[in-house]
Order: sequence, then structure tokens, then C-alpha cells
Amino acid sequence: MNIDKTILDENNLKKLEELKNPKVMKIVEEYVNLCKPRNVTVITDSNEDISYVRELAVKSGEESKLKMEGHTIHFDGMIDQGRDKKNTQVLLPKDAKPSKFLKWKERAEGLKEVMGFLDGIMKGKEMLVCFFCLGPNNSNFSIPALQLTDSSYVLHSETILYRLGYGEFKRLNGSGDFFYFVHSAGELDERNNSKNIDKRRIYMDLQENRVLTVNNQYAGNSVGLKKLALRLAINKSNKEDWLCEHMFVMGVHALDGKRVTYFTGAYPSACGKTSTAMVPGQSIIGDDIAYLRAGDDGIAYAVNVEQGIFGIIKDINSMDDPIIYTALTTPRELIFSNVLNVDGVPHWLNMGKEIPSKGINFSGEWYGGKKDKDGKLIDPAHKNSRYTIRINELENADPKADDPNGVPVSGFLYGGRDADTTVPVFESLSWSHGVYVGAIVESETTTATLGKAGVRTHDPMANIDFLVVPFGLYIKNHLAFGDRLDKPPRIFHTNYFLKHNGEFLNSKLDKKIWLLWVEGRVHNEFNAIETPIGFIPTYDDLKGLFKKVFDRDYTKEEYEQQFSIRIPKLLEKLDRMEKVYGQEEGLPEVFLEHLKQEKERLLKAKEKFGKEVIGPFEF
Repeated sequence: MNIDKTILDENNLKKLEELKNPKVMKIVEEYVNLCKPRNVTVITDSNEDISYVRELAVKSGEESKLKMEGHTIHFDGMIDQGRDKKNTQVLLPKDAKPSKFLKWKERAEGLKEVMGFLDGIMKGKEMLVCFFCLGPNNSNFSIPALQLTDSSYVLHSETILYRLGYGEFKRLNGSGDFFYFVHSAGELDERNNSKNIDKRRIYMDLQENRVLTVNNQYAGNSVGLKKLALRLAINKSNKEDWLCEHMFVMGVHALDGKRVTYFTGAYPSACGKTSTAMVPGQSIIGDDIAYLRAGDDGIAYAVNVEQGIFGIIKDINSMDDPIIYTALTTPRELIFSNVLNVDGVPHWLNMGKEIPSKGINFSGEWYGGKKDKDGKLIDPAHKNSRYTIRINELENADPKADDPNGVPVSGFLYGGRDADTTVPVFESLSWSHGVYVGAIVESETTTATLGKAGVRTHDPMANIDFLVVPFGLYIKNHLAFGDRLDKPPRIFHTNYFLKHNGEFLNSKLDKKIWLLWVEGRVHNEFNAIETPIGFIPTYDDLKGLFKKVFDRDYTKEEYEQQFSIRIPKLLEKLDRMEKVYGQEEGLPEVFLEHLKQEKERLLKAKEKFGKEVIGPFEF
């Protein structure tokens, strides 16, 4: 191996050689010689090595200890507070014909640029080499992952978020079938934050199953195994016979407590993904990314790619989120990022307590009324502040969270957000119709213009930012996945955000009722009413659930308001979808047929009932 022994000593070289993997050796050699670190430390699965990473994160100044045992805090720079969509691109050959959804760069050009940035970027710094497993250990679902970084914070985060994988690389028996990630925070300022933000790049090279990311620290850009690996796995899965989805995996527990039914769910940001996965009385396997495969028994099985949560902390409080709040306020290994630190105690926005008027935050010394260089007030904690924690630290962790065989999936949940169109919950008419339902998911954003209705953004399968294959291929593979199954998952759609006169028609708690209804539906315990959009619950079933769960009388008036079919609004949505998909090549005919047929069903219902808004009892 052509690396100076003063950089890679015998002990660390031995750790690499024990893997007996030529590709690992080649990658480490290439990037050590390119990035030119002061020294290289190889991290195995041993407690000693993992403790070294945890302690280095504090020693290096990337994290600071808080008062509570096991808690640390990390700050990203003022302009490194979220995913950098502009500079996150997929590297493709010049003659590629990608989907219009994809942000991409010509491969040769992108590699030349980023390799130039990586040249010498780790001078005077320590390169950490670590091994992980995307998915449960020793599982046919899982993908080994190699990480090279000069950030102990990034590696500490990954040891919480992902299962350790040194043993997985030994089981590869020399195979090169793994993902790898090269990251450098680059030159740091006096607060240990990345300086050269103008040279921030996050490039995914599908040809080599690698990610190259430089001059950043925010985990969404730097922790390659998360959303960046999601893109690599979407590419891999669409060339093979499985699905990689931006989905939670959860167990829904029947009211009698004797049955657990597993669901996956994909929701755009702010549409209820985490709150659904954390509904009281249910159990969580994962909150973000799932791999799904067809079992030999004709059933779909899913695993959580991760073992931890990198979650938004804003709005978490003891009333609405008791499980997470308890975990965040008791001793355990836990990283806070970009919250307010007041004498070793973390504070975040809308935590249910008064926030002190001064402390340390992502801007440095903070005080009430502090403004940035543009004159804008700086919040005490960033709106995108995060926490990093292991799922098994939560009291609602499902006992099958690490099952290498995965869990059988009975249903998919897709969630959108709109104030005036979609009913709170409905079931698709078939598997192929459900794929269509997932592909037309929309999320409503608020606007700065007073009184103006929300702007709807299209986010198919809540995956639009991560699709690296042509959309037509992605849809074909979804359809084919269901066709391979004897019992494909039932597909449902939720919308928790319907309003009337500016007021929400449902409370935050009501999503538990919708979950229990879908659980009962997959076991054929509840009836349903067929409408132009799909199957909706009957009034009697919902009335019974509300009474049993909340001891609350659910009225016919509530049901009528919530489950009426709003034909003009639904037709407007279909018009938007026709414009979107009319420009997309390679879509399967059955998908376009569902779009056409739904419009026909809506128009027929309007003609039959002579109304634009049709109540559920009329169907």
C-alpha cells in the first residue's frame, strides 16, 4: 500500500488488511494521497474505537458537553443550516437523458471540480475511516458502507444513526459490492465551522456507488449514509428487483393489543410523517428510509436502513410529543445541533418553556434582538435544529427493529397536505391505483401574501428530491414490485390538514383513528364506501373508533365535512398532474389510464348527483 507509515501506522494498516478487500485498500490509498491528511485512524466495531470517536468530537471542538450525562451539542455555520439543494447533484454521462425532476451535472466535469477541491483538503487534519451497514447486520436487505471523513462530529453522528459494519466488510469476502463516502469539512474558522461555503459540493457518482461531499458540516450534506446514500440505493434498487423508499416503518397495534400490523409511509416535509410514526400506542421501527423486498411467501418485507433518528427538534414538547421529549430530557448518548445552549442546558423553539434571553447558538454569543448582516432577527435556536438519537432509546421502539428478515408490510401510507381538497383518509382501488395515488402527492406551503391560499408543490412518493432514475422507470418498477407479490400491501392516503373557515377539521390526535381504521381494513374488519377517489371509511366504523379510543361522540356533521368529495378542487389537482406528467417520457400506460379514469369518475359523479361537493352518505 503506497501510504507513508507516519500517516498510516502498522496498527491501522492491520485493521484494513484484516478485511482482505482490495477495493477498500485502493479507495483508502487513493483518498489519503489526494486529501493528504496528517494521519489516518481506522475505526472498527470495537467499543474502544467507538469511544475514541465520541471523545474526539469533544476534544476537537466539533461538539461540546452539556450538563446532562451523554448529551453534547454541535453548531453548524450561519450558512450551513440545511440541505444544499443547489450544489447537491448527481453525476451522469454527457449523453444521459434523466427525468426532468433530477438535478445533475456532467460526470467528467463534476469529478474534475470536486477532486480539485479535495486535493490537500485534509492537510494537518486526521482522516477517520469507518465501516457501517445500511440496514440490519447480517441481512440480505443490507448494503455495506465505507466512510472517509475528517469530521469526528460526522462520524459520531453515524455511529448513532447506523449499525456498525466492520464485521459486514469481513463477510463480503473481498467483494467490491458496497457504497463509499468521502467527506471533508474543509478549512475551518475560529468556531470550527466550514469556511469555503462557495466551494460546497455534494456529488453522487452512480457509476462508482460513491458520494463526494466537501466544505460542509450540516448532517444532511455531510452524513453521506443518509439522504445521499438514499439516492445511490434508489439507483441500485431500480436496476434490481426491490424498492428503496423515503418511508417510515411502524407497527400499528390493534385495540385489543393482541395484533401488530406493519406499515410503511411516505410524507413530504411538514405533512405528518414523524407524528404518524410516533402516534401513542404504536411502535416505531424507523422514521425515514426503508428497503423493501418481496419474500418467498409472496409478501413484501421492509427494514429500516438506519438505527437512529436525525430529527427536527422544533415544536417538540411534553404535551404533543411525550415519548421523544422524555428521551431528549433524560441521560443517554444524544447530539443536539443548532439549539440554544444556556449554561449547558439546551433550549429550542416551541419546547413548551420560556427561552432565556441570551446564550450560545449557531451565530455565536446570542441575545434577544440580535440581527444578522442583512438586518434579520436571529432566532435563539434555528428552525432546522436537530437531535440525533438511537431508536432503541425510545420507549415505543418495536422489538423487531433490527430483525435481519425485516417485517411483513400490510400497507403503504402516503400523506399530503392541503386545506380544501383531500379527505382525511382513503384507500386506493388497487395496487396500480395506489402507485398512482402515491405519484400525485402534493404538499401545501404557506405564503407571505396575507389571505392568499397555500401553494401546492408536487412531491411524488415524497421522493422528488432524491430520484436519480427516470420517473417512468421508477413507476414501472413500483408496479412490477406489486405484481410479483401474492398479497401486495394495501395503499392508503392521509391528509391531516383540512380546514373550514380557517380552522382545522381534525385535532392532532385524530390520526390515531385513521391508523386504526387502515389497520382494520387490511384485516377486512371494516367496511368502506367506494368513491371516485377510492374507498373511504363508513360513519358507523369511525363513530365506534372515536368512542372506544377517545370516549368521544363523533358526529354526522363532522363526518360529512371531513369526507365529502370536493369535485372542483380534485379536478384542479388532476389538471396540475396532467401538466406535470404530460411532459414526462416513458410513463406506463396504466398510470396515465388511472389519471384519465379518475377524472371521468369525478365528472360522472358530478353529473349523477348534480352537485360539486358530494357528501359521503350520498355514495
